[in-house]
Amino acid sequence: MVFDCHSDLFTDVTVKMLKGEKDIIKNHYLDKLNKGGLIGGIYVIWIDPPYDKCPDKRVKQIVDCLTQEINSNSDIIHQVRNFSDFEKGLKENKLSIMVGMEGLSYIGEDVDMLHYFYDVVGARHASLTWNEQNALATGVGGDPSRGLTEAGQNAIRKLEELKMLVDVSHANEKSFWDIINIASSPIIASHSNVKSLSNHRRNLTDDQIKSIAESGGLIGMNGYRDFVDRKIWQKADVKDLVNHIDYIADLVGVEHICCGFDFSGFIDQDCLSAFLEDTSNPNVLGLKEFEDTPNLIKELQKRGYTKYEIDNISYKNAFRVIKQVIGNSKL
Repeated sequence: MVFDCHSDLFTDVTVKMLKGEKDIIKNHYLDKLNKGGLIGGIYVIWIDPPYDKCPDKRVKQIVDCLTQEINSNSDIIHQVRNFSDFEKGLKENKLSIMVGMEGLSYIGEDVDMLHYFYDVVGARHASLTWNEQNALATGVGGDPSRGLTEAGQNAIRKLEELKMLVDVSHANEKSFWDIINIASSPIIASHSNVKSLSNHRRNLTDDQIKSIAESGGLIGMNGYRDFVDRKIWQKADVKDLVNHIDYIADLVGVEHICCGFDFSGFIDQDCLSAFLEDTSNPNVLGLKEFEDTPNLIKELQKRGYTKYEIDNISYKNAFRVIKQVIGNSKL
């Protein structure tokens, strides 16, 4: 079993639904997810370029589409609003989807809007920014000297009040440390790797990794080639990704590692070109599609990881932290 702590699949659900399709996950992805052993994940609301220029409009479209997709496919999808929903999803053999928010550009400084996304949409996860600089915080594409604003500090406090998972992937270093200094709950970097192994702006320094571990949090392994090895990115494969797992395990322990694959083969190339030089499938060889996930498990087995350790990396670490943060919340 594998729990993916970062999926942009709602992006494709929105694109296809706006073209008149329905039941997108069932018709296009369910078989692939099942072959990959994926039992669910954090499926995010992400304002995909070029719609990041008008996030208010796009977020309404995405929320409408994901709500329709979840509600009309209750036979295969179970939305996670509290931890017991994972147990229910597993028992009923359904895909357990926890709605997340990758960036909050669409709320401006109105932190109270988080109540709507919690209560109505059912979101249980959020990062303050994608790559952009917004009213709350600064992403990796923003001013390196700028971190959280006062509204951003309030947003972190509100997220913790609501018992939502706080994600630091995409935050620049200043925002990262501002978040660490405010947050009291475990922090995750849902889809970021090790900067010492691949010097990408989205990867984490050793000090950042240690700080996430000290919070009781997690780092989700990202399958993007240039996050894995910028020097050989065209040939980077599953073995190179497992090098990041080895590194983090040696640095802070296996208990702080999870999966955050960021599969992107379904994302439109015009969209990918907004943040990638190469718009072909950006994921590493051997882990390009949902059904490839067993290749990661096999490589971990070859490296000598025990079943206990592999289960922790695959889903149990994520379950532990999510249970600690969201608990059995009010809905």
